[in-house]
Amino acid sequence: MSDVLLLDATYAPLRIVPWQRAVTLLFLGKVEVLEQYAGRPLRSPSITLSMPAVVRLTRLVTRPRLAVRFSRANVYRRDEHTCQYCGDRPGVSGLTYDHVVPRARGGGTSWTNIVACCVRCNLRKGDRTPAEAGMILRRAPARPRGLDDLVAVSVVSAPAPWRPYLWSSLDDDDTRARATLEMA
Repeated sequence: MSDVLLLDATYAPLRIVPWQRAVTLLFLGKVEVLEQYAGRPLRSPSITLSMPAVVRLTRLVTRPRLAVRFSRANVYRRDEHTCQYCGDRPGVSGLTYDHVVPRARGGGTSWTNIVACCVRCNLRKGDRTPAEAGMILRRAPARPRGLDDLVAVSVVSAPAPWRPYLWSSLDDDDTRARATLEMA
């Protein structure tokens, strides 16, 4: 039920893993426990230990950059669930995606031609380019370099034991700090 923050040997956030994987890595001697969840013991017939919250790999590892699969959910993540025309954040139910160059004009369904868009702006733009519709893209669509570019954990909503280990920077409106993590 509880997730564990996995750090590399340099204390950089690497990924989030299930507690079972963290305990396995602990018994294999591959990680050390840095933080524990209070009041959550793990019991077996022969031992009792505290539930790990943050673990660190004992050896350096190199992380290959994984290609990110094109999907609606990944487009929304790349665009931070924000309409790329008006900047509104209507939530997943109020978002759709828009072909910057309409399909009827040869625009494909790819990372470089799709943006997250609210329903209102999508209807306004219709089957036109943004220039023809008098709309300006906030950010040009691009293929994410890897999962690190795509997944963020809010420092505010992260479990308390994780917070000292999350590298954070403030958003444009200084309301939310974020740290980049690769989801397991």
